[in-house]
Amino acid sequence: MLLDCAIIGGGPAGLNAALVLGRARRTVMLFDDNKPRNAVTQQSHGFITRDGIRPKEFRAMAHEDIRQYPSVEIKPSKIVGVKTERGVFTLVAAAGDVHHARTLLIATGLKEKLPAIKGLKECYGRSLFSCPYCDGWELRDKPLAVLNESSNADHTAKLVHNWSRDVIVCTNGANRLAPEQIRSLEMKGIRLYDGKIDRIVSNKGMLKEIVFADGTSVTRQGGFISPTWTHAANFSEVLGCKLNINGGIATDGFGRTSVKGVYAAGDTSIIAPSQLIVAAGEGSKAAIGINTDLTFDF
Repeated sequence: MLLDCAIIGGGPAGLNAALVLGRARRTVMLFDDNKPRNAVTQQSHGFITRDGIRPKEFRAMAHEDIRQYPSVEIKPSKIVGVKTERGVFTLVAAAGDVHHARTLLIATGLKEKLPAIKGLKECYGRSLFSCPYCDGWELRDKPLAVLNESSNADHTAKLVHNWSRDVIVCTNGANRLAPEQIRSLEMKGIRLYDGKIDRIVSNKGMLKEIVFADGTSVTRQGGFISPTWTHAANFSEVLGCKLNINGGIATDGFGRTSVKGVYAAGDTSIIAPSQLIVAAGEGSKAAIGINTDLTFDF
């Protein structure tokens, strides 16, 4: 069977694209190996009518919506290979089965690497988060820490300052802030701790204390970290898609990449801001682009 579209990735972008394409009566197969980046997330925020929803619940509700459209199949499988020949995309799954499609939507999202700090993983998703817009409200007015080793640590700290006036910046020994950036933090009462972090102390994932290598420590109740983001899959590289200035797959307003028939949506294409509602919207726009092109250009 030659599918109208194969979607790799079962996050909000891929799911919403499958929904829109199903409603357009397109034959679609969505491949999802169920290894989401937000597996540690307790609740997702910022999505109107779904604020505070658990990611697993959101996924289950999305699957239920998509089941109404018989031309769409969700396949719990990992794609390990993709190639194109004569305008047809061939996808190879981990189990060895092969599928063919006229168009391909890459919605594999990102994977993150956390700083190598003892005790950090226990807190991630419980009291330490990556997005102030997603979790700042829950941490409002608490003593917070911004763990950021990059030169934009001041930017993140100033954002967090909207939710709490008790904010510190920890650079873990890699202070890349210019003197004027440090002064701008001081003007807001944001303290800088540039020592190497020895460990993070917590109780059942709730941050209690940050201990530095020199033996000093500071008490905190939550905060935000800046992981290193990389693409969860290399399909765009294999297919030759151009990247944008942020390192995401370059697309137009409707998910089209530089390679004909290849589309991208969600974190894969935009990288930031990494939010549920933004990714879902990107998936919807990509689906409209795909359906339009299938109608007029293929």
